[in-house]
Amino acid sequence: MNDTTGRAGIGAVIPAPWSVDAAAAGVRLAEDVAVVATGPAVDVGELLAQGLRELTGFAVPVRSDGPGIWLSLDATAEGDEGYRLSVDPSGIAITALAPAGLFYGAQTLLQLMPTGPDWLVPGGRIIDRARLPYRGLMLDVARHFFTVAQVCRMVDLAARYKLNHLHLHLTDDQGWRIAVRSRPALTGYGGGTEVGDGPGGYYSQDDYREIVAYAARRFVTVVPEIDLPGHTNAALASCPELNPGGVAPPRYTGIEVGFSALDVTSERTYAFLDEVFGELAALTPGPYLHIGGDEAKTLDPDRYAIIVDRVQELVAAHGKKVIGWHEIAAAKLAPSTVVQFWGDTPESPNLVAAAAQGNRVIMSPADRAYLDMRYDEDSPLGLSWAGYVSVRRAYDWDPVSLVPGLDPAAVLGVECPLWTETALTSADLEYLALPRLPAIAELGWSDPDRHDWESFRSRLAAQATAWTALGLNYYASPEIDWP
Repeated sequence: MNDTTGRAGIGAVIPAPWSVDAAAAGVRLAEDVAVVATGPAVDVGELLAQGLRELTGFAVPVRSDGPGIWLSLDATAEGDEGYRLSVDPSGIAITALAPAGLFYGAQTLLQLMPTGPDWLVPGGRIIDRARLPYRGLMLDVARHFFTVAQVCRMVDLAARYKLNHLHLHLTDDQGWRIAVRSRPALTGYGGGTEVGDGPGGYYSQDDYREIVAYAARRFVTVVPEIDLPGHTNAALASCPELNPGGVAPPRYTGIEVGFSALDVTSERTYAFLDEVFGELAALTPGPYLHIGGDEAKTLDPDRYAIIVDRVQELVAAHGKKVIGWHEIAAAKLAPSTVVQFWGDTPESPNLVAAAAQGNRVIMSPADRAYLDMRYDEDSPLGLSWAGYVSVRRAYDWDPVSLVPGLDPAAVLGVECPLWTETALTSADLEYLALPRLPAIAELGWSDPDRHDWESFRSRLAAQATAWTALGLNYYASPEIDWP
């Protein structure tokens, strides 16, 4: 993937493209470079121009004709997310069937940009497409709160590697982070704590709309999670009426799990959840609401099944589809419900059975995809209950074949969760995400025959220069020959 000048070639990007034809002759960008786009391509053009301005310092206007980097829609391109990128002496062109494809082509071009001083883009042609339709990053803002700006920074990182969903873990024992107008105590009281007894915080509904809009412009769909029936201490502390006897527990700032649960026999519980899901559904244009469902250790299977059944009905009544952690597969599932696997061992009979009856699956195995696991015994951040997750371990697995007996056609996608027990800052988030997030992204985007560790580690090493230029923190894994 190198051209004849010894520079990295046009295929040296992450995720690995479907088809690459390298050429020796590239394109040198000059100070008068422009982006050329019309109609639906203009907004993607603005984002591309913004990225080029940040990298080069050039003015990079967006105009409707003339020479420049051309973005255009083409009915013959590869699916809604596919694109074609051509770089030759006549210029640079990105074509796609839909704006999402143009955006992903633009992300590829931005990765190919050198850091100066001559701004020579490697020559050749890429034809690219997505392997799996759901490619996600989960960000836990409940254990530690992160601002709108910090969340948007993570959206940019996810989009850079063609992830298209942001799963926001908005509620847990340690904090309630989304305003619910009918229940102001949830944020007024329940939003005021986090792990380690910090100040916490929450998103107003306008804040949440800002995140959703920022993500949508980058073709990232927000999936909000209200975790239940466990992981609910912040809600129980905020709303005494949700507790048997009406006595609220104290707020909680530790990291132990499994001690809290909603009262599954009380109609007050379901009235509360209906209000919460109703307001959240109205704020969320995407098709999914995540209901959690994990680690409800105080409930027996029958009581657990009762609340999973009722909540699926509530969510459907508000026009959304349910995603839940894989424990929900022990209950009766609606056909549209998606099951998210987080196990640290591959065997999962309930998951296999749910897939056999038609439910789709998102793969997030903790011992492969959890970005909050420590890289190794010397890592200063992260936990290790699922073992150490090195870069190679994050990369060397296949989402469609990991679980024995799981129908490959049932796999909707892959997601890398970033829990935040030990992460307090953006630098912490980036350190845990980089360089493992690109590994998971490649599993979701690239065809299996492009899956090659030696190629990936070489392409990953080349990312470090851009990360430094963008001010991103990362773990310099000894597995990678960094420049």
